[in-house]
Amino acid sequence: MKKPQWITIGIAIILVAGIYIFGSTVPHKKYVQPQGNDTRTESPAISIDTILALSKKQLSAEQVVRLNTLENSISRGDVKEQQLKVYHQLAHYWADSAGIFEPYAWYQAEAARLENSEKSLTFAARLFLDNLQNDESVPRRKWKALQARDLFERSLKINPDNDSAKVGLGACYLFGDISTTPMEGILKIREVVEKDSTNLYAQMMLAQGSLISGQYDKALSRLQTINRLQPGNPDAVLMMAEVYERMGDKANALIWYQKSLPFIKQPEAKTAIEKRMEDLKK
Repeated sequence: MKKPQWITIGIAIILVAGIYIFGSTVPHKKYVQPQGNDTRTESPAISIDTILALSKKQLSAEQVVRLNTLENSISRGDVKEQQLKVYHQLAHYWADSAGIFEPYAWYQAEAARLENSEKSLTFAARLFLDNLQNDESVPRRKWKALQARDLFERSLKINPDNDSAKVGLGACYLFGDISTTPMEGILKIREVVEKDSTNLYAQMMLAQGSLISGQYDKALSRLQTINRLQPGNPDAVLMMAEVYERMGDKANALIWYQKSLPFIKQPEAKTAIEKRMEDLKK
C-alpha cells in the first residue's frame, strides 16, 4: 500500500481510539495547525513562542488585540486564582474563537501546572498525546511529546500508582520521537501490563508499538487479548484489519474492516476505509 493510504487509515484509528479511550477531551471544532513548518523534512526544535507567533499570524487584528490583553493580564495576576482564570480564558479563546489546537493545549497545560492536581495534569497531558499521533511535523510532534511527558511526570509525582499516566508516559516516548529507541516507551508500558494484563489502554499502546515496528504477530496477539476482554472494541477492530492487510491476508483484512465501519463516525475516515476495501477486493 502507498504511504498516503496508510496515513489515512492511521488517522481513522487515532480518531476512533481517542474518542473511545478518553472520551471527548478536546473541543469538537476542527483545528488548523500553525503554519511555518515543512512536514516533509527534519526541522530545528520549536518553542511555544514560535508557535504562538505563527498562530497569531492566522488571526485578525481584532483577535490579536484581545489575546494581547489577556496575555498581559497574566503577569498582573498576583494570586493563583486570578492566573488560573486568565489561563482558562486564553485556552478557550484559542479553542472557540481561533480554532487552533497548540495554543489551546498550551494554556490548558499551564493552568494544570499551576493548579497541580492529578486530574488536571493528566487531562492536559492526554490532549497533547492524543493530538501528536496525528501530526506529521516532526518538530511539532516532539514539542507535544515533551509537553505531555512533563505533565504525566508531574501527575505521577502526585499519584505514583496511576497506571493510565504510566502508560501515557510510555506512549510519549513511543510516538513522540523523543527517544533514540521505542523500547524506552515500550518498557514503561510493559510494567503496567505485567501487573495487570487486563489494562486495555496499555495493551492497545503495545499493539500500536508492535504495528509500527512491523512485529505483526505480536500486534495480533495484543489485539486478540483486547477483543477477548472487550468484544467489539472499535480501535482494536480497526487495527486488526490493518495488521491483517500488512500481513497480506486480504480475506481477514476485509472481514475486520467491515466490522469497523459501524464505529466510524467521521465521513472522510469511513470513505477512506470503504475505498480501501474496494481496492482489496480487486
